[in-house]
Amino acid sequence: MTDAISAAQSALGAMSTSMAVTANNVANVNTDGYKSQDARLSTGPDGQGTQVSSIVEDTSAGALRAETVAAENQAGAYEPQMDMVEMSNVDLVRQNVNMIQDSRAFEANVAVIRTADEMAGTLLDLRV
Repeated sequence: MTDAISAAQSALGAMSTSMAVTANNVANVNTDGYKSQDARLSTGPDGQGTQVSSIVEDTSAGALRAETVAAENQAGAYEPQMDMVEMSNVDLVRQNVNMIQDSRAFEANVAVIRTADEMAGTLLDLRV
């Protein structure tokens, strides 16, 4: 029974990290040049539980947008010029799906811990 609890606890930690990475991506959706990240999960030690194996940065380019910047000309005066700026490559739809998956996995692992706790309580009640 403790194996089930420890496996669920490790999964809760992994889901928390994954949710934090997703939240960071959403918070930086309007940050120019930001590259989204993804938490990669793997099976824990001895085949028990879940752990974060790595956090990988998505290197694909973001969309470009025109921006007016002030640049100094030869006469030393500043005049507006158009420049292209790379926006973040965060896909909000994908981030939303990640949040839903992580929250459902979190709920499932909490249910495992709750059930194991109830089973232990019932077992102790039978022994008394």
